[in-house]
Amino acid sequence: MSAPRKIRAVIVDDEELARRVLAEFLADHPEVEIVAQCANGYEAVRVVMESNPDLLFLDVQMPKLDGFEVLELLDRDLPVIFVTAYDEHALRAFEVHAVDYLLKPVSAERLGRALEKAQERLGKTTPLPLASLAAEARPEAARYLDRILVRDGSKIHVIPVDRLDYAEARDDYVALFSSAKEYLKHQTLADLESRLDPARFVRIHRSYLVNVDRVAKIEPMAKDSRVAVLTDGKRLPVSRSGYAKIREIS
Repeated sequence: MSAPRKIRAVIVDDEELARRVLAEFLADHPEVEIVAQCANGYEAVRVVMESNPDLLFLDVQMPKLDGFEVLELLDRDLPVIFVTAYDEHALRAFEVHAVDYLLKPVSAERLGRALEKAQERLGKTTPLPLASLAAEARPEAARYLDRILVRDGSKIHVIPVDRLDYAEARDDYVALFSSAKEYLKHQTLADLESRLDPARFVRIHRSYLVNVDRVAKIEPMAKDSRVAVLTDGKRLPVSRSGYAKIREIS
């Protein structure tokens, strides 16, 4: 009889001591194989895409790219055990999505229980919506994005929302336009709209979401139809409901 397949795990934490403690505790669990340890979110995204692990131990609070942003960039089903020093804002989302969390400082006993949950999760086929989990687990104060992350192969583009001119729906993707450059992100326009401040971004058409600061004027185009002229001269269609929305905040 062949030995059972090991759980291939990746540890992500910007604190070296935290990574070392977790690795030492995991050494007592022969069913787990640590395939990589990452010191930042950028490295984590690259390693997960390349190594395709079964389980991710993910720190929430990290500089440059936090744990929630890492999840948004991972377009796949992956059981996650969060490692965090603060749990107030995350508990509900963790429980809803049947993943677990470890509160720092991590204990060996608590890690063991988390691994049991992870093994249960690995035996299921129901997809885990990582992007939804990331959005729901964020604290209320961080409800609206201040930047948008786009993964392009191994490269990650960071677009501050202040520099986003408009977004266009393209099936299950959105085309993001910023400073005369275009970026394609696997996300629906409705989901992006829900993550942006409605006082700054308006859905002017079923296919377009615009930064109101970029709208120079609204011109009539035909009967009951209008066009938004942006500061760079770009012209976008405006629906009747979109015109009503933009008038409300302008």
